[in-house]
Amino acid sequence: MYQRLGIFGGTFDPPHIGHLILAAAAQQQLKLDRVLWVLTFHPPHKQKQTISPLQERLDMVQAAIGADDWFELSHVDIDRPAPHFAVDTVRLLGEKYPESDLVYLMGGDSLENLPSWYQPQEFVAGCRNIGVMRRPGDDIDLNHLESQIPGITSKIQVVDSPLVEIAASQIRRRIQEGRSFRYFLSPAVFEIIQAQQLYRIKK
Repeated sequence: MYQRLGIFGGTFDPPHIGHLILAAAAQQQLKLDRVLWVLTFHPPHKQKQTISPLQERLDMVQAAIGADDWFELSHVDIDRPAPHFAVDTVRLLGEKYPESDLVYLMGGDSLENLPSWYQPQEFVAGCRNIGVMRRPGDDIDLNHLESQIPGITSKIQVVDSPLVEIAASQIRRRIQEGRSFRYFLSPAVFEIIQAQQLYRIKK
């Protein structure tokens, strides 16, 4: 069955309301049948960063997306060995959903850095479209990008979404410092963090 599937990847440590707002905006504006939340076990560009255990993040993502029919948790980057490159994620999802168009969702900063990704030309070829969530004031030279990855500009679709200045690192820091963080998260994710005392500094 033909579908347009959004691929929304990240470590989601933790998943916050900014993630939900962006995913919902992309789903509506790009006419996606579903958004696959691709939880990355340990992405290549974060090898030196401490990341929470996989099960904790799985539980939080599942709690964040709840019973939303538009969202689905994907295990494509969990059920395979590292490293987890986007080009392989797209290839595997293409094999799983051969009749679907894959729309990879990313921020403007990721688009700007795309030429440095592993096999960027092959990655772009595997995507029907690339949904880009731009930030006000970002400066992306599309002509330069096209010269490095021919064909990419015809695949870009811009997602117009409210600017939500929330980062997972900011939330983790607020928790460690004993500052309020409740309204940066969905209630279900907040409850998990509280119940399991996640992100606290171990004494």
